[in-house]
Amino acid sequence: MKILIDILGWSGSGFIILAYAITLLENKKFITYGKYLNLVGGVLIAINCYYYNAIPPFVTNLLWSIIATLTIYKSRGKKEKCDKTKCIS
Repeated sequence: MKILIDILGWSGSGFIILAYAITLLENKKFITYGKYLNLVGGVLIAINCYYYNAIPPFVTNLLWSIIATLTIYKSRGKKEKCDKTKCIS
């Protein structure tokens, strides 16, 4: 069980780093993927922290996931038109 929890934690960290890297891209059409990567990454790290009884990072990642969920929900109503250089709401 411990190895599975460790894999989940490391995967979550990788997802959050990848989400951040996506925000640095010139082409903004992948931003939606970053929102979902933040959500999944935060949940996976929260699971890892809960298992190891690391409450402060657990709460931080739980809040991170809630923020990502709210961002996804908020952006569902807005459709963006993207070309190769910019996005228009």
